[in-house]
Amino acid sequence: MRTCSLNDFMEELRPWLDRDHVHRAEVDEHNHLVLHFTDGMKNVYEISDCDMYEVKEVLSRLKNEGILVSE
Repeated sequence: MRTCSLNDFMEELRPWLDRDHVHRAEVDEHNHLVLHFTDGMKNVYEISDCDMYEVKEVLSRLKNEGILVSE
């Protein structure tokens, strides 16, 4: 699991945030953001400086990029 700020998360993943790289995004039972990549890898992120509302906004943005979002 990686702990990061929302800005760091978005900057780190900006080049990968499309359906060619990310297969699915979800929030797990611990309120961590989980990204499942098309190559079978999975990364779990604890976003340290935002609340669940902001995480849901990230999920909405990912959905707009064509990424499957499990809610």
